[in-house]
Amino acid sequence: MALQIQDSPKQLIRRNKVEEITSLSRSRIYALMADDDFPKPVRLGSMSVAWVLADVEEWINARIAQSRVA
Repeated sequence: MALQIQDSPKQLIRRNKVEEITSLSRSRIYALMADDDFPKPVRLGSMSVAWVLADVEEWINARIAQSRVA
């Protein structure tokens, strides 16, 4: 039986795109991940990873919401 994904299609993005859309450096991304404060990537192969765009966007939205709390 084939695995069926019920959600909308997921888009994977590579680290350089994550850096671009979050304005974070590579070292900051990995430091936040080590503190469980940033989405973990998906392993694509033995030497490559990518992040789920929706997860990164959710993280950005949470940061925005946090900054708006009075």
